[in-house]
Amino acid sequence: MTEIRTVGIYYHPRLDEARGAADELAERLRGQGCDAWTSMPWDPERSVERLPDTDLLICLGGDGTILRAARASAGHGCLILGVDLGRQAFLTELVPEQLDAHIPRLMQGDFTVEDRSMLEATPIGVTGETPGTLSALNDVMIGRGSLGQPAYIAVWVNDDLVGVVRADAVVVASATGSTGYSLSAGGPILHPQARSVVLTPVAPHLAQAAPMVLPSDAQIELRLGREHPGSLSVDGQRPYALQPGGGAVIRLSESLARLVRFGEQSFFAQLGRRLAWLDERRVEAVSRTGVEAFDATSADPS
Repeated sequence: MTEIRTVGIYYHPRLDEARGAADELAERLRGQGCDAWTSMPWDPERSVERLPDTDLLICLGGDGTILRAARASAGHGCLILGVDLGRQAFLTELVPEQLDAHIPRLMQGDFTVEDRSMLEATPIGVTGETPGTLSALNDVMIGRGSLGQPAYIAVWVNDDLVGVVRADAVVVASATGSTGYSLSAGGPILHPQARSVVLTPVAPHLAQAAPMVLPSDAQIELRLGREHPGSLSVDGQRPYALQPGGGAVIRLSESLARLVRFGEQSFFAQLGRRLAWLDERRVEAVSRTGVEAFDATSADPS
C-alpha cells in the first residue's frame, strides 16, 4: 500500500475557484495528518524544494495543469491526481464533486497507479539562454518560425537519415500525447500504456510524409534547414526560439508520470466520449448482438 504523508496541491492560477479550493483541500488534508502545501505549476521554482519529499500531487485545473506538474516532478516519483475544474480533460480522474468521497481512499491507499511514458529532449541551437534536458509528457515539436514560411526539417532515427520534411512542423509524441496535437495532424492513437513514440509531420507539403510509430529505444533527431530560424515547443506550453540549423534530440525518458486511478473509467470509454464516437443515435442503432441490422445512414445524426 502506498502511504500518503506529504501532498502538494497545484492549482490553475486563472481559474477563480482554484486557489480557494486548493486552500480548503490543504486544510482538510492537514486534518487527516498530512503535510500539505499549495503552489502554481506555472512557477515550479516555488515548489522545487518540496517535490523530493512529496508523495502525491493533486492538480486542480485540467490537462494543462497535469502536464506542468508532470514536467516539474519528473524524476521524483510523485503520484499525480487530476481534478477537472474546466473543460472535459483526458488526464484528470475526478471532478470536484467526487473529491470528498475519494480522500479516504487516498489515505487508505485504495487506488491504482497508471505509469505513463515521458519524453526527454536535448535542444540544439536555441536562441538566447540554452536550457538543459527538457521533459515532456505529451509531445515535443520542431516547427517554422514565422507564418507563411514552411520549414525544412531533417529527421534522423538512430543516426539514420529518414528524410527531409517540408512542413509546418514535426511532432514527436508519447503514447499519452498521441491523442493531442499529433492526432489533430493525422497521427495514430496509441494506448497510454504503450512504450512507443509517434512521429507526425504537421501540414506536410507532400502526402507521402506519413506518421511513423517508433519503438521505445528510438532516438530521434530533428534539425531545421540552414536558411530559416524556427521554434521548439514542449507540451505546447514552453516555446523556445531556434537558430537556423537548430533542433533537438528526443527519446523516451526514464522518468514516468504516475497517475492515480480509482478504476471508475477506462481509456476506451474516455476516448469514445472525447472523439464523439458515442453519439446516442449511433449507439442506439447498433448492439453487440444486432450488428447485422445496423443502418449507418439512419445512425448518422448529420
